[in-house]
Amino acid sequence: MKQRIFSGIKPSGDLHLGNYLGAIRQWVPLQDEYDAIFSVVDLHAITVPQDPSDLRAKTLGIAKTYLASGIDPAKAVLFVQSHVPEHSELAWILNTVARMGDLEKMTQFKDKAKDGAERAGVGLFDYPVLMAADILLYDTAVVPVGDDQLQHVELSRTLARRFNERFGETFRVPEARVMKEGARIMGLDDPTRKMSKSAASEYNLIALSDDAETVRRKIRKAVTDSGSEIVYRDDKPALMNLINIYTLLSGIAIPEIEAKYAGRGYGDFKTDLAEVVADFLVPFQERMSGYTDGETIRILREGADRVRPIAAAKLREVKERVGFLP
Repeated sequence: MKQRIFSGIKPSGDLHLGNYLGAIRQWVPLQDEYDAIFSVVDLHAITVPQDPSDLRAKTLGIAKTYLASGIDPAKAVLFVQSHVPEHSELAWILNTVARMGDLEKMTQFKDKAKDGAERAGVGLFDYPVLMAADILLYDTAVVPVGDDQLQHVELSRTLARRFNERFGETFRVPEARVMKEGARIMGLDDPTRKMSKSAASEYNLIALSDDAETVRRKIRKAVTDSGSEIVYRDDKPALMNLINIYTLLSGIAIPEIEAKYAGRGYGDFKTDLAEVVADFLVPFQERMSGYTDGETIRILREGADRVRPIAAAKLREVKERVGFLP
């Protein structure tokens, strides 16, 4: 039998090229290699304030992005987290084995609560335990993540081992699979920080919904390094980031890109990069628009129906181990 993978994306903010190249694009071949479960993790989204109608629209948008990227409901399961209540129930039980010290170490909470931890929501603090429940509920063997999520997967491993030691062998201890190629697409305005849905400036990211003219404008404004030589080198982090986007979307190898722009400047390179990005986004957006809301909801509900028996069986086992009455 194939090993199981689980991963999800939160429906908040605009999905961008970093999300696609660092995660979704690399999940597509995994659905042939693994028993694949992909979720739109809307329970995670409400750890910060959300407009209800906007949340519903973004949830559908994430699902359509999965489908347009090549996630095939005939090969993989695609569902919405809140449609399977076992996620929330398992998270509460895992809270009883999680420790304050575990969660206080989480760097993402520190980043998101930087304006004052006392005013941050409890859900934001507890977010990693819900993520652990997402993973452990399905006896997940492999979690495909970017390196910024490794800390959360490690907490899942810790909670699984701790529960198993206290109550007997119950959870599979998952392994992280770091998606190396393109795992960290950096901001166009700051090559030291990841491209981010929550960035203050629109010039940080290329949204998957951007039209061709917006792409050209953002690429023109992208920061570059000193000099004008088009080379992939550690002392040129901004250019390395742009070349990463170019090679991943075009399929042209980095040495070929360097040779193509030998003796040419940043202007020519940026002009061509903008067209490479636009050439990807236009058909991608057409595929997304081909999915109606009704069809997408049907796919999501069918996915929830497929995973709910797995989730229910695991939760029954957990409750028995803990000592709850049947």
